[in-house]
Amino acid sequence: MSNRASDGRVKLELPASSINEGFARVFAAAFAARLDPTIEEMADIKTAVSEAVTNAIVHAYPNGGGTIYITARVIGGDTLEFVIRDKGCGIMDVKQAMEPMFTTGGEERSGMGFTIMQSFMDKVTVSSQLGKGTRVRLVKRIAPRAAGGKK
Repeated sequence: MSNRASDGRVKLELPASSINEGFARVFAAAFAARLDPTIEEMADIKTAVSEAVTNAIVHAYPNGGGTIYITARVIGGDTLEFVIRDKGCGIMDVKQAMEPMFTTGGEERSGMGFTIMQSFMDKVTVSSQLGKGTRVRLVKRIAPRAAGGKK
C-alpha cells in the first residue's frame, strides 16, 4: 500500500483470488470512514467495491493468477472515488456487459454485478481493452452530517 499525502490517495494491490474479496471490502470501509458515512452509505460502498473486485477475479483472469489494483481517494472533500483495475482479458462489449443478467461467468453467475454497483454508487464508469484489462471507477458523495450527528 502507498499513501500520497498530497491528495490522500491510497493504492492497494491484491492477488486476484476470492480470498481477497473480503480484504477489499475492509480496505474500502477503512478508507471511507474518513468521511464519516452512515451505516447505509458504508454498506453501499463495501458492496460496490466487492462486486467490482469479484468481477475482476472471476472474469479478468478466468485461468487464475493476476493482480487487482485498487485506488481510493477523496475528491472535493465530500466524495469518495474507488478505481478497481486489472490487467486481464478485458471486456469485448462494455455496454452489453453492463446490461442486467448478462454474464460470461456461467450459470452460477447472476450477471448483476454492474447493476448492483450502479444502484449503490452515484457514478460508475467502465472502460476496457481486450487483452489489456478493465478499469471500473466508482464514485459516491457522502452527505454532510447535520448538527447533532445525524444526516
